[in-house]
Amino acid sequence: MSEIIVADGVTKRFRQPKRYSGLAGAIKGLISREFTEVRAVEDISFTIRAGEAVGYLGPNGAGKSTMIKMMTGILVPTGGALSVLGRTPHEERMVNAREIGVVFGQRSQLWWDLPVHDSFELHRRIYDVPEARYRENLAHLTRMLGMESYLDRAVRQLSLGQRMRAEMAMALLHDPRILFLDEPTIGLDVVAKDAVRKFLTEVNRERGVTIILTTHDLQDIEEICPRLIMVDDGKLLFDGELKRLRTALGARRRLKLDFATDPGPVSLTSARLVSDEGASKHFLIENEETSLVDVLAELGGGHGLKDVSLEEPDIEEVIRTFYQQRPALVPQ
Repeated sequence: MSEIIVADGVTKRFRQPKRYSGLAGAIKGLISREFTEVRAVEDISFTIRAGEAVGYLGPNGAGKSTMIKMMTGILVPTGGALSVLGRTPHEERMVNAREIGVVFGQRSQLWWDLPVHDSFELHRRIYDVPEARYRENLAHLTRMLGMESYLDRAVRQLSLGQRMRAEMAMALLHDPRILFLDEPTIGLDVVAKDAVRKFLTEVNRERGVTIILTTHDLQDIEEICPRLIMVDDGKLLFDGELKRLRTALGARRRLKLDFATDPGPVSLTSARLVSDEGASKHFLIENEETSLVDVLAELGGGHGLKDVSLEEPDIEEVIRTFYQQRPALVPQ
């Protein structure tokens, strides 16, 4: 796969005017303007290959949206070099726009008072999509997203879930090579989120569309994006697969042993006891190499074991642990 996004030491700084309290401060602000410099993105480098699905994660104010806006050409980097599809995004915005799709969860590209179908038709004309290709794409996206029942309804009459499906379809009508998504499932119910996630996974795998996703709903990342780029305070902290992040932080799998009756204290060298509820014992397995077979072999017979359950740490626990530890760098 070829590299279609290359960020090399990208930095973005903003100047913000200082504000002073009180009447004297207001007068001072009118007479002389002082500024503070805010670094939203700080010397970030990464490459993304065609067909990848990448989650771009970080707390509020970490620089996620700023980076997305630079990759789409909306903002201009203060320093470093950024290439998208072989172009500098802000210098060739019009050309770049024809090969990318963008969905911002809190902003709409659809025309509020027009039927969904009319918004799609306007999009076709703006992007000069051939009629036959447009019809083919529209039929495919309508079927995949279940939009048949509301294509003729005004956008303002749609539920949030229906509108987000229409936003996704509109962003893909012109066959973009890259799809940028900023909080695409914000405010959606469980059913709508599931439909959007399945759709994006299919678009990535079957159509080969490269996906760059920012979200606070970590289930989106787990189901759509095998690779994570994690930032905080504008700096890159981690770039790699989720499974490698789990390994770097320790597996911390949860093991529950249920016995017919309380066998008394159970001690294992392969797992650490964290809760004893009599007939139920809860352990943590912190060594990635330890298997369930190892644990059961050490436990042996004679305890009246009735049931065993083993749970991998969910993505929220992994990400929370990562940011709590705040490593300067996870080894690549």
